[in-house]
Amino acid sequence: MKIRIFALSTFLLALLITACNRKKEQPKTLGSAATEVSYLGQAPPGTTAEVFAPGIISTENFEFAITFSPQMDEMFFTRRKPEADNEIFHIKLEEGKWSAPELAFFTPEVGWDFEPHLNPKGDILYFGSLRPLPDSTNSSRLHQWMSKKTPSGWSQPVPLDPPFRDRFVMYLTASGKGNLYFTSRDEGAEPGQGGIYTSINKDGEYDEVKRMGSEINFEGGQWIAHPFIAPDESYIIFDAESESGYGDNDLYISFNQNGQWTRAINMGPEINTEKTEMCASVSPDGKYLFFHRGRYIEGEEESGDIMWIDFQSVKKTLGKKAITQ
Repeated sequence: MKIRIFALSTFLLALLITACNRKKEQPKTLGSAATEVSYLGQAPPGTTAEVFAPGIISTENFEFAITFSPQMDEMFFTRRKPEADNEIFHIKLEEGKWSAPELAFFTPEVGWDFEPHLNPKGDILYFGSLRPLPDSTNSSRLHQWMSKKTPSGWSQPVPLDPPFRDRFVMYLTASGKGNLYFTSRDEGAEPGQGGIYTSINKDGEYDEVKRMGSEINFEGGQWIAHPFIAPDESYIIFDAESESGYGDNDLYISFNQNGQWTRAINMGPEINTEKTEMCASVSPDGKYLFFHRGRYIEGEEESGDIMWIDFQSVKKTLGKKAITQ
């Protein structure tokens, strides 16, 4: 009887030790796997911006405007090779491994595509294109196109209907409500005098385009463009050129406080430099800010990478500086 009790106690002790070891190991294993799967195995950045996925996403080419599916199993971004047109590349997580970046399936034979954006639900992909409209064979001016995700994959893209087809629209992003925010300009305005505009989703219809207020389109700002709207519309990030900035285009943020936008805040030297910072987006989990940083010297080859930084820390700091008009 004593032998049986001793054997049972030994067996239970072994189970307890095994369970404790598993509990100790599990968080490390899951954390490591989550990082690898979500961000291509890249070590997460801190409060200093770093190049994202060097050699994979950011290369010797010119990369900008990255967007992610809410499940973090797809990425789209823009790449421009030397003396070539913009192209949208696609990378996908399959069986636990990321594919190599490839041209998106919808790459046109005529014209070019750039600046993709996945809506928060992940079922609509917007992008800008100079491809021919359906009733033409010639390359058109810039229009916004969209592709819908179906059970069998992404649909063939179609151009957005009016009021978006009737005006200049660039870098269109969507909130969780389907409200759209984008770069545009009024008729007759010079390119640098454009700004951030919005159109409200009314049961799937968009019938009006409005220029946002002076909190966003601030006095003294030039080339105000490339808005990223938070899924809950609690903040908006965009880029602009200003004499009070750090160099060329800087990133700015405005917070929505009780339905009123705060004055745009320069996102500071942790993000902005003497170079150009533009085309912001935030990861679906809200943890990281992604943006382009590059240098442009007339007569020389363009260069630039996609950067990322801990956004939660940056947002907390800047939120304390936010002041409504």
